[in-house]
Amino acid sequence: MILAKNDPILNDPEIRENAIVVPIPDTGRNVAVGYAKEAGLPYIEGLMKNRYVHRTFIMPGQEKRKVAVREKLNPIKSIVKGKDIILLEDSIVRGTTTQQIIALLKEKGAKRVHLRISCPPIISPCYMGIDFPTKDELIAGRLQGLYGDKYLEEIQKSTGSDTLLYQTIDGLTEAIGKNRNQLCLACLTGQYPLKSVQKLAEMERSIIKSRT
Repeated sequence: MILAKNDPILNDPEIRENAIVVPIPDTGRNVAVGYAKEAGLPYIEGLMKNRYVHRTFIMPGQEKRKVAVREKLNPIKSIVKGKDIILLEDSIVRGTTTQQIIALLKEKGAKRVHLRISCPPIISPCYMGIDFPTKDELIAGRLQGLYGDKYLEEIQKSTGSDTLLYQTIDGLTEAIGKNRNQLCLACLTGQYPLKSVQKLAEMERSIIKSRT
């Protein structure tokens, strides 16, 4: 709901008249329901999911992830054709999956795709138990390093979305009802809750070496 409250495209009458809210199944459903309710727009399942294909962002190898996306999701042409799709997802990790989904929607005739992400940009790896990749593999981490403050514009271009809006860290903490000091936000801020961060670079090198 907070994401919808802060979304400038909802002030555009042309977009509102033509827009539908579509989740990326299954991870985008919860936020899409809340977004659609707050925005007063139709919530429609515009992507059919093959449940025999597992989560793609953790699959080894980019080519395998690309093939898996096409096997996993199929846009429904009769729903998306000619529409402004407000596409909801929980997060972007590498960006490969999101890029392909947007391309598939446009292949099926979507007029525009407005990408909305309920988690702030993931800019740093997680060393606390979640299998996130190295910083260079994270689309937000890599592009922030290359483009500084303009990295969000580059993510939009890379994904092929017509507009892009992430949840903010303040919006995230408000939504879940916690203070920053009650949460680990390391993957979103690069600030790790450790007594010493001297070995982070060593850990990163070790991960890269183990994958080569």
